[in-house]
Amino acid sequence: MASTVFRSHCKALLNGRTFSLVQRVADGARCKTTIQYANRPDLPSLAYRKLKGKSPGVVFLPGFASTMSGQKAEALEEFCKSLGHSYLRFDYTGCGASEGQMEDSNIGLWKKDVLYVLDELVEGPQILVGSSMGGWLMLLAALARPEKVAALVGISTAADHFVTAFNTLPIEARKEVEERGSWAFPTRYNSEGSYTLSLAFLREAEQHCVLASPIPVTCPVRLIHGLQDEDVSWHVSMQVAERVLSSDVDVVLRKGGRHRLSERADIKLIVYTIDDLIDKLTTLG
Repeated sequence: MASTVFRSHCKALLNGRTFSLVQRVADGARCKTTIQYANRPDLPSLAYRKLKGKSPGVVFLPGFASTMSGQKAEALEEFCKSLGHSYLRFDYTGCGASEGQMEDSNIGLWKKDVLYVLDELVEGPQILVGSSMGGWLMLLAALARPEKVAALVGISTAADHFVTAFNTLPIEARKEVEERGSWAFPTRYNSEGSYTLSLAFLREAEQHCVLASPIPVTCPVRLIHGLQDEDVSWHVSMQVAERVLSSDVDVVLRKGGRHRLSERADIKLIVYTIDDLIDKLTTLG
């Protein structure tokens, strides 16, 4: 049964090593790995930054239209470097430094990006940290590669988000989108105030929805969500917690947290959560 956790992570606070590292991360300390490119035979090349280290490794999955250069992604690299654990962050096809066009991409293609990372770019079990849409993709990856996924950490997990948002539109608005063949999906994160999603993108996304039935993921799952998230309701994380078959599930709700969860205190919590999972997995191993 999933448990909802409102706690201060006392273990981590008492851990001097962890506290010191988190202070450095939150205060803006950054390390910079070299950007690399994975040339794939049938797909655009994938840009990534990789830090070698101990197992379990950590892989960061950005949100929609986000890149591997975000605050959370860089903070986690510093943290993993300090602990000596491997870490990989990357840009999806059509995003950031990776090849391809955003408008030609879809959930299925980005899922292939994640699976390529797990199959070809990392070694050993990984903790997948998915932000927003990355939380949806981490679930799809865990279903496809359970032997390679040691644990999941969802940050404002946006499982099924585009499909759910479309289906909640008034029927007249949905008909207009279907007739036009595209949807101006509202956002506060670009100057235009919207992203253009094609009807084909939405139809393809329907093939990857996970919330309608039990999710056969059995690894440890940690879900962090802000109660002030205006983009993806915290109820989605609760749905994920209820659907996954794992018995080791925690949901942490931040009263003042917004969608990006990139404030100093948010990053501390994310780091504490990953550190706790590393300790748990190392002990079990």
